[in-house]
Amino acid sequence: MKNTLSDLNNYLFEQLEKLNDDELSGEQLEKELKKTDSIVKVSEKIIQNGELAFKTMQHMDNYGYNASSNRTVPPMLKDKGE
Repeated sequence: MKNTLSDLNNYLFEQLEKLNDDELSGEQLEKELKKTDSIVKVSEKIIQNGELAFKTMQHMDNYGYNASSNRTVPPMLKDKGE
């Protein structure tokens, strides 16, 4: 898996397909359900982080944060390349 939201979406659908496998035994199904629960919890945090980054970009656009302004962006919100 790479680190994009598209990759996350694909991974979630792959896990859904695993859960839909009629050949899973009770023990295997229980294992997949626990795995799914963990995946969902981590996925929710990734999505929340993406939403925060998006809201930050909207705020910066709305209030004039750009290369020519005197306003600075907190280091944790900058890209590694900046």
